[in-house]
Amino acid sequence: MKKRGRRFSFSLSALNLLSVITASVAAAAVCIAVFASVYSRSLLRDAQVNSEQSVSQTLAAINNYLDSMRERLITIGETAKKCETAQEFDTKISALTQIQSDIYAVAVYSNNGDIISCTGSGNTIKNYIYKNLSFDKTLFESAKDFALSSPHVQTLFDGEYPWVVTLAFKTDNPVFGNGVYIAIDFRFSQIAKFIDGVGVGRHGYCFITDKSGNIVYHPQQQVLFSGLKAENTDYISSLGDGVHTEKGVIYTLNTTSDGLWRVVGISFTDELAVEGRTQIIMSIAISFFCCAAVALIVLLVYQKQVNVPVRSLMRAMKAFERNTDEFKFSGGGETVKELKVLSDSFEHMTVRIKELMERVRREETELRKTELRALQAQINPHFLYNTLDSIQWMCEQGKTEEASKMTLALAKLFRISISRGHELITIKDELKHAESYLIIQSFRYRNRFTYSFDTDKSLENYLCNKITVQPLIENAIYHGIGGMADVGEIKITVKQADDCENDILIIVEDNGVGMTEEQCSKILKKERSDSGGIGVKNVNDRLKIYFGEKYGISIKSELDVGTAVTVRIPKIEQEAENEL
Repeated sequence: MKKRGRRFSFSLSALNLLSVITASVAAAAVCIAVFASVYSRSLLRDAQVNSEQSVSQTLAAINNYLDSMRERLITIGETAKKCETAQEFDTKISALTQIQSDIYAVAVYSNNGDIISCTGSGNTIKNYIYKNLSFDKTLFESAKDFALSSPHVQTLFDGEYPWVVTLAFKTDNPVFGNGVYIAIDFRFSQIAKFIDGVGVGRHGYCFITDKSGNIVYHPQQQVLFSGLKAENTDYISSLGDGVHTEKGVIYTLNTTSDGLWRVVGISFTDELAVEGRTQIIMSIAISFFCCAAVALIVLLVYQKQVNVPVRSLMRAMKAFERNTDEFKFSGGGETVKELKVLSDSFEHMTVRIKELMERVRREETELRKTELRALQAQINPHFLYNTLDSIQWMCEQGKTEEASKMTLALAKLFRISISRGHELITIKDELKHAESYLIIQSFRYRNRFTYSFDTDKSLENYLCNKITVQPLIENAIYHGIGGMADVGEIKITVKQADDCENDILIIVEDNGVGMTEEQCSKILKKERSDSGGIGVKNVNDRLKIYFGEKYGISIKSELDVGTAVTVRIPKIEQEAENEL
């Protein structure tokens, strides 16, 4: 039969704990995953809405400012129409620039860019102007109504170079002649200050581009000029107005009402990830705390209702294995239906097993007694007849002393065989029984064999089955040395086993004709006593019945050398006899 390998096992408590933890973790993981997904999408939508709102507010402010610039330019144009001379126009414009601080200068340019009039700032206009950045003929000519320049440095006056944006339109005012441009240089600081103050998220910002994608103003202008930062203006210019998300960046774009500028809002989704992680970590902590609390309550209830009864039943089973005879079990305290059924079934089973064990003991005892009686009943009546006949012959020949010894030996033989009904006798008594048998046989087979005993005296008080050695001696006489012409020799040895200190070996050796290996194997399977005695096999079977399969008889033999029959029995003291 193939031996099964040892299988891994674990306790019910561990299984319960693992199941609850797994279920809790799975539930928490699913909830957190759903929450994280929903929350992340919600954060992204909120960020997009926030960015759109920020850009819309910035766009509204810039539109308002540009509308204000156009209204003031129109007002200046109306003022020019009312003036009769250029000097009158200069006087009125000078007063206007002093009142409105965001107007740095008002200039009138010819079609070729020559300065016809320039007023404002309170500074003196330069005698020689290297380059006038406020006049862009191409821009001015291409504009339908108003021309709006990019922010630039104003270079017309001495001592100050402010950052301005120029708004201009063409007029046919007769004061200055046909085909002239009136332009206002507005200080760009107000728009820049507003743009710098706009925040989109934690690290986001806004900037302005023209319709071609060129940057009009950026809050990090110096960083851009130094090359430490760059904006993907080509990609941004390809996007339409609205919200776009690409590679962790949220782009929000809106175009001013005149279509000349675009407000671009930049925010980053990694900010959402940081905020999301914080919220998710808090959610995980709260979820796991709640799951742990629920799991603890479930486990406590499960422990009381299931684990405790199961462990109690398990301890009862182990106690039943250790001490079946004295075991008593009474369940019934279980509230779980299945456990109550198991408990009741185990209680009924223990009662039934104890009844069956007691019945088996009684039957086994009777069986052993029956077997023993059957084995003992096999004592050859011819042996008794021949012995009595020999005694009668000795008496007729006047050999009364020998007849007396033979009669005494026969009496001892039968007295020890009876042993007051005991199956186990001391080794000492068993050897006396064997010696009585040898004495009788030595008279019958005069000068045919000799015998000797070699015993360990410390082992003689241990118990063995009665009539164990005699059948082996009988077998040695009849089959070992019976057919020899020379004098045979029988030796009985009692010693402790070398391989186990709790075992005893009784060895019966002869120098007879010996046996083959096949004959040694068969002798324990079939009766070999020609005299009809108890037989070696019966002795072997009886030893195994009493002591187990480990014990019994082993035979070693060699043709024309002799045979050694070894009996292995355990060390049994007299007070342990009743336990067998």
